[in-house]
Amino acid sequence: MVRIEEVQDETEKLRQQGLSTEKDDDDEWEATDADSDEDDLSDDEVEERGLVVANESFWERISALKDMLSPGLRAKISRTWQLTSAYGFFGGWVAGKLIWIGVTSALLVGLPFALAVEDESRFAVQEKEIAAQQQGSSSGAPGTPLAPPAGVSGQSQGLRPPGF
Repeated sequence: MVRIEEVQDETEKLRQQGLSTEKDDDDEWEATDADSDEDDLSDDEVEERGLVVANESFWERISALKDMLSPGLRAKISRTWQLTSAYGFFGGWVAGKLIWIGVTSALLVGLPFALAVEDESRFAVQEKEIAAQQQGSSSGAPGTPLAPPAGVSGQSQGLRPPGF
């Protein structure tokens, strides 16, 4: 069986007995000019109100603050954080899947379609050029190359790629 016993501070006991002076307890902890020797402190220690305390890391100080929050509030914050992070991870997963589907669809369907449309437009331009060349050679319109004379059998011009 556990026995619970209250332990009181010595200064509290003296106050209850009336033996304590009315002097403020904070004055006892403040360093005076004679007491404060900065040379006694090492680089690993910090003086806070007369007490020498070893340096704590930032994480240790933050974790010590958890005692300031009630357990109910800590549980609520924890649940909120877990719910938010779960939604965040699920949203990231869904977004990644959608991006994957979009990119693979564009590569497998869109790229061949775009190449086919480009080839079709190139064939249409070549057909127009061939039609223009045939019209130009038969009519002899100004600004178009003339057909070779009937007696001269030169090389056939054939198809010329655009720009040449």
